[in-house]
Amino acid sequence: MNTDAAQTDEAAATAGDAEAKARSYPVAPGYRLNVRSGPGTNYRLVRVLPAGSSVRVYCQTRGQSVTGPYGTSNIWNNIANGQFVSDTYVKTGSDGFIAPPCA
Repeated sequence: MNTDAAQTDEAAATAGDAEAKARSYPVAPGYRLNVRSGPGTNYRLVRVLPAGSSVRVYCQTRGQSVTGPYGTSNIWNNIANGQFVSDTYVKTGSDGFIAPPCA
């Protein structure tokens, strides 16, 4: 058996599982949300989500503490490869982790 092929298949299955389990959450009403390349405002701005957006949260990590409409937190949500938003702007219904930790 080709070990590299088996590892690639396993990684693809794991990524597929994470995508299938990712839930969509609304961005705080009336806010345009900055998407960063990492978990902090010092990271590069990747894009800006328009007001009324929802995001899928694939994993979460700790980073810079930010204050937003849903409080103050250092939790950042990974919404796509290399794209993070502060959890304080996303209505997850929790002050803690709602998704697995990012690897």
